[in-house]
Amino acid sequence: MKFVLSATPVATFMRAAMMTLVLSAAALAHEGHDHGDSAPPQSAGLLPRGEARSDSFELVVTAQGNELTIYIDNFRTNAPVENATVQVEGPQGPADATAEGPGTYHLVADWLPATGHIDLVITIMAGGNLDILPVSFDLTAPASDAAAPVTLIQRLHAVLGGSVVAAGLGGVLLGALAASLIRRRRHVAAVAMIAGGLLALPVDTLAHEDHDHGDEPAAVATGDRAQRLPDGSVIMPKPVQRILDLRTMLTENGVFSRAIELPGRIIPDPNASGFVQTAVGGRLSAPPGGFPPLGRAVKKGDILAYVTPPLQAIDASDIQQRRGEIDQQINITQRRLERFETLAPSGAIARAQLEETRFELEGLQQRRKSLDQMPRLPEELVAPVSGIIADGAPVAGQIAQSSSVVFQIVDPARLWVEALSFAALERPRQASALVPAASGAPRVLPLTFIGSGFADRNQAVAVHFAIEGQPEGLRAGQFLTVFTQAGDEQRGIAVPRTSVIRAANGQDIVFEHTTAERFVPRIVRTMPLDAGRVVILSGLAENRRVVVQGAELLDQVR
Repeated sequence: MKFVLSATPVATFMRAAMMTLVLSAAALAHEGHDHGDSAPPQSAGLLPRGEARSDSFELVVTAQGNELTIYIDNFRTNAPVENATVQVEGPQGPADATAEGPGTYHLVADWLPATGHIDLVITIMAGGNLDILPVSFDLTAPASDAAAPVTLIQRLHAVLGGSVVAAGLGGVLLGALAASLIRRRRHVAAVAMIAGGLLALPVDTLAHEDHDHGDEPAAVATGDRAQRLPDGSVIMPKPVQRILDLRTMLTENGVFSRAIELPGRIIPDPNASGFVQTAVGGRLSAPPGGFPPLGRAVKKGDILAYVTPPLQAIDASDIQQRRGEIDQQINITQRRLERFETLAPSGAIARAQLEETRFELEGLQQRRKSLDQMPRLPEELVAPVSGIIADGAPVAGQIAQSSSVVFQIVDPARLWVEALSFAALERPRQASALVPAASGAPRVLPLTFIGSGFADRNQAVAVHFAIEGQPEGLRAGQFLTVFTQAGDEQRGIAVPRTSVIRAANGQDIVFEHTTAERFVPRIVRTMPLDAGRVVILSGLAENRRVVVQGAELLDQVR
């Protein structure tokens, strides 16, 4: 007996059924797809690991095959702990780990199971501290070669990207196929068999990558890599922390004075520097050995150059006239001396008169000689202080104007800082300067207040500071920023300036070291404290570990 159903009701029924199945598949997303309401994904690509910490140490243990690698750092600073004695107690008793690098220790554990849970007890002795830390973690299960088949509905949902609209379009197509078969007066049973076969058809051989279908084997981790989680935190494995040289500090609350920022520049100490200038204009000439080059050390009194003044026509005429006068006096004195020499033996004149005449003649002859040498004697330019040649480029034959600076001499060990204050500034309790660097972190200079001016200079008052210690690598005229603590006191947490970085949205953030390998960004509000530190007013609690070195590298992890 045959049953024939109307095409219209059956087509409608098949369309509705297919739409329901496809929409249900899209709504009940299979494992491995993120649909907005699921929890943030966990870190992937990491070796099996466990961690523990105490007041002194923080350690991470990773397992790969039958080998254990132990990373031990100082809990407060995150610095690798070197020269430690490390003993690992496992299922078969204790075993000593050997040092493999700074803060890295290695142990071959043949008793390590391939899968499952493992419990270890690690004893650390370093720097007079002894800690016993338990560590537990799970080992990764091996991947299975078998995978469950994926039905057409699952495959359709996967190919169409999990979109409900796209899945609905797929249902309409399947419904149209069923309606076409019914219009040709095919049996309902045949239609049901075709639909059922299509729905149950395995398509695992066409499975695309990057989709987890529930029964697919999990990927086995092959190494450690840094990564950023959806919540913004950064997973930074210990080997990568070693490469980036990350350092931390434990935060403490305190009361600090607000700092005032002043523009400044480096100037030489006026008591240890000077200028070499010409008193009269003339032509420059080099001393024996040549002009001293820039950077050469000189001593006070050294001859650095000569200036030969030009001889004008009126000067030459005056010199010629004076020569004639002196020559005439020399002739008269010489004749008188000859006459006295003939009269002296007879006693007609006193011998003292003869000696005076002889001395007078010698004086006139010396004046005549000096007058002849006057146009040819240059002026000596000598160093007024000891130091190095900081500036100056004289050239032989160059005409130097009167009072022009030929050399500047500076003692590089005695430098000052001149800052400009646009408001009344009392004697600061503490001052420091921040010198920008072409590469690396800026340099911090401790300063000592010397004094401030009383007259305005372009609506500002000059304030002088002395640089403490040896100011190596600095030069006169170099610009910097001066910080003086002269403001109100506020409570907060003092951290190095390298801890605070500027996010893409313009907010200041610091990275908190929450676990051994996780760093969480915290939005903070800061105020300047000095050239090397800022004060966090809000956004970070006390007794938290904050990154003080390498924060900008952490922010680059994506």
